[in-house]
Amino acid sequence: MAKILIIDDERAIRNTLREILEYEDYEVEDVDNGVDGLQLIEKNDYDLVLCDIKMNRMDGMEVLTEGLAIKPDLPFIMISGHGTVETAIEASKKGAFDFISKPPDLNRLLITVRNALDRGSLVVEAKVLKRKVSKVREILGNSQAILKIKETIDRVAPTDARVLITGANGSGKELVARWLHEKSNRSSAPIIEVNCAAIPSELIESELFGHEKGSFTSAIKQRIGKFESASGGTLFLDEIGDMSQSAQAKVLRALQESKITRVGGEKEIDVDVRVVAATNKDLLKEIEAGNFRMDLYHRLSVILIHVPPLVERKDDITLLTQSFLDEICNEYGMPIKKISDAALDALKALPWTGNIRELRNMVERLIILSDKTITDNDVKAFANPSAPAAAGGESGGGAQTDFDQFNNFQEYKDFAEREYIKFKLEKNNWNVSKTADDIDIQRSHLYSKIEKFGLKRGE
Repeated sequence: MAKILIIDDERAIRNTLREILEYEDYEVEDVDNGVDGLQLIEKNDYDLVLCDIKMNRMDGMEVLTEGLAIKPDLPFIMISGHGTVETAIEASKKGAFDFISKPPDLNRLLITVRNALDRGSLVVEAKVLKRKVSKVREILGNSQAILKIKETIDRVAPTDARVLITGANGSGKELVARWLHEKSNRSSAPIIEVNCAAIPSELIESELFGHEKGSFTSAIKQRIGKFESASGGTLFLDEIGDMSQSAQAKVLRALQESKITRVGGEKEIDVDVRVVAATNKDLLKEIEAGNFRMDLYHRLSVILIHVPPLVERKDDITLLTQSFLDEICNEYGMPIKKISDAALDALKALPWTGNIRELRNMVERLIILSDKTITDNDVKAFANPSAPAAAGGESGGGAQTDFDQFNNFQEYKDFAEREYIKFKLEKNNWNVSKTADDIDIQRSHLYSKIEKFGLKRGE
């Protein structure tokens, strides 16, 4: 049953509209002014609003603008006894679904209401489908800090306010930036990411603003910069505390004037971007040290969001761990592994200097190296990848491994997985079916692993 709100200061019109709509089995609420109407919109989930334009306490156009700021996808049908083409056009430009005159024609009203509700349903369905195919993972956690971040995202995302996200490496700053974009009115346009720390200082301006052909030795052709590429969408400046002073000055100008000039160019180019920045540095200390511009800081930090380290939100570790277990086991084509309460307690006791990123790597390691149920002994054995651990035995037994032989974690992971499968095969006298059942994976998957790692009986 669709829920409709009527905002009109004429009691007779409200009663007429309510009678018509309730006869069609719609759930209807009404209010006689825009101020109260906006409060109801903020507190309730309406499917449609019918709003008068000429009202005493607040003009209907103001209600429309502020209502859409609260609920961007909420359809508004504007009604007026003094309807003109100009008024209808203005309402449409401000985001109204349609415009009808008083007294409302019954058929015209019902058709417009049905069309608006159909359109609203399609928008919601499209967003649901988009979320299903979106690669943006959820922000997981029930701690007060995370709930506050989610609430801030919901409030800030529909606006174009600039946001500065602070927090340690691996704490989830990029995820917050992606959700600010995902929930914004710019979500259909791209979010362009720039890691300011990864780009040499002499190239950062070309990366951000583009360059003209011949502007410097290696500029063999014109290049479009990130500001232009993100126009209409969001530009995410990660690790902005590492940006050069020269680039900071140009970014400040771009934010002030919404214009950029390519390196080596003279033409000013209009850009329409929402800038979200992130840093693991204390920018106020960087300002004191003369490394960061105070005026740029104030331009970027209209809204500040601090993402706390994992050690300050240990209550979220259970939820995060279970999510990573499901995700990684599905990636590997393995049955979902269980984890004991004691293992979760052991995880909560770790220092987590690498934050969420370290936890995910840890869960992946445990999935590969543990048996069907991850125990606290597994956590103790594999908590530190640089510490001596079991490569040829179960849950901490066996010979020590020289970890210096591995160039990266992927090499270590492949080595550990190979040794674990080889150990289990030998333990089961190379009975593949029994081994697959023992380590809880499909037999065809085990055959693939045997082939991948070149395992042979009697090796």
